[in-house]
Amino acid sequence: MAWFYLLIAGVFEVVWAISLKQSHGFTRLYPSLITIGGMIVSFFFLALATKTLPIGTAYAIWTGIGAVGAVLLGIFLFNEPRDLSRLFFLGLILAGIIGLKLSAR
Repeated sequence: MAWFYLLIAGVFEVVWAISLKQSHGFTRLYPSLITIGGMIVSFFFLALATKTLPIGTAYAIWTGIGAVGAVLLGIFLFNEPRDLSRLFFLGLILAGIIGLKLSAR
């Protein structure tokens, strides 16, 4: 279940990162509320995951899921740059996430 909790935590990290951009510095109510709610849910599930998983592994995967998700949604929702070097380094983050998962005991 810890890996499932970590996945949920990562997804909600993406939710709060994207809604943070939409909040315009916490000046818009609903995106601000989604940001705060997403943070709470994300941290809650990260805390559950770290009961079993090593903190270094859980934290790195959590931030990796958030980074990959935020970059991809930034590309698709906000027309952020999608050049080859950016996608290459995004792939490296993804490779790191997979490597940490495979090497976890």
